[in-house]
Formats: sequence, C-alpha cells, structure tokens
Amino acid sequence: MYDYYLGGKTNYVVDREAAQEVIRVFPAIETVAKVNRAYMHRAVRYLARQGIRQFIDVGTGIPTSPNLHDVAQEVAPDCRVVYVDNDPIVLVYADELLDGTPEGRTAYVQANATEPDEVWAAVRERNILDPELPVALSLHALMHFVTDSQEPYEIVRSLLEPLPPGSYLSLSHCTGEFDPEAWQAIIDTYAEAGTSVQVRGRTEVRRFFDGLELVDPGVVLAHQWHPQPGSGPGVLSERQVSLYTGVARKP
Repeated sequence: MYDYYLGGKTNYVVDREAAQEVIRVFPAIETVAKVNRAYMHRAVRYLARQGIRQFIDVGTGIPTSPNLHDVAQEVAPDCRVVYVDNDPIVLVYADELLDGTPEGRTAYVQANATEPDEVWAAVRERNILDPELPVALSLHALMHFVTDSQEPYEIVRSLLEPLPPGSYLSLSHCTGEFDPEAWQAIIDTYAEAGTSVQVRGRTEVRRFFDGLELVDPGVVLAHQWHPQPGSGPGVLSERQVSLYTGVARKP
C-alpha cells in the first residue's frame, strides 16, 4: 500500500483496493507517504554528514529509488547499510537494495522488528557492520504498525541497546491528532486488510526517544524537520502531514 501511495508499480490488486479505500477517506495519505520519504532522505543526509557510516533500516518495505543506501553513499561512498524486513515479498526485490558503491556495502536480512533479538542475530550474521562504531537505526513509518500490546517502547529500547555511544535513532510515526475521525477510518481499513495500526500523539512519539539527545528541532511534523527547498510537496497543513519525526543521539 505504501508503494501505491508513492506511485510505485510493485503492488497487488488487494493492496490497491485497500489503498484506494484509505485514499477515499483521507486523500492526504499520499502526501503523508511522500513527506515521509522526503524526511528519510534529509535525515540520512544529515546523519552521513555527521560522520555516520553505518545504517540499519528496519521495516524496509518494497524498494523505491532512491533508497536509503543511495542517499547515504551519495554523501559518503563508504557507508554500510543493512536492510531488515519480515515480508518475503521484499526479498524478491532485494537486488535493488544491494546495488551500492564499491567502497561501501549493502545487505538485506529477513527478520521481524517486533523480535529485536532476531533482528540483531540476523544483522550480526552478515558481519558487515563494525560493532565498535556508531550506527544510525532507522525506524521510518514502522512503529505505528506496532500496537501497545506488543510493547513498542521496549522494542525500540532493545534495538538501541547494543548500539555504541554516538549512534542515532531516526524515527517517523503517523499521528491522528489533526483529524481523529479520518485516522480512525484508516485504522479500520487496515484492520479489515489484516494489518493492525496504532497512531500516536506527539507526547507518545516523544517517548521513543527517552534517554537519547534529540537533535534540533526535536520531535516535529515531518516537513518541519530541517526543511529543504524542493525536498517534498509544497505548502502543507498539519492535517496533510500527520507524521511526527525526530532524530536523536545515544549519549
């Protein structure tokens, strides 16, 4: 469905039907997806320019160019990136995630984000990241698919725990604060398609960064985080964006 919102062609009839129903109740969902993508590009460039050379992208989804490694390696060709997803369909398209620079390395592993130990076991098995060097953990448009019953904050803490000081968390998360009725309809549509969704307010999203040092401007709507001309759709309302983002450093 995310691929469909972005205008991609790697989706199926069932995806398109569910996505069209979401668009019917909330046409701005396509803007949310595009703003999220633009935020990811800006955050990765920022982190690479801070000297980060290692990235773990959990919840990768269907590849959409430019992918995270394309952006990171454009800044620093020696960046290393490990993609993580639990959807076997992503594996079919993983070749697009492995076309990095000769100086860097990219890898794809299959693991479930709700099982941090499984994620880390799969990442370590590939042996392309140096455990002594800082890593940027990317959780983009992922955690709203993890309900409170699955202990989302504990999952994020467990994913961060093995990372050395100087590592970063970049996270984006949908919110229903600006149109609760529309987002409840979206949640219901996803539930009918077999996917649980839990949107959260700014205070709840801020909790994912507990114990970390937030980069200015803190937890803000996606288009407000280090905006750059031409990095996404034009003038937007809070309702159209409906996505909180933030980057924070592990002390």
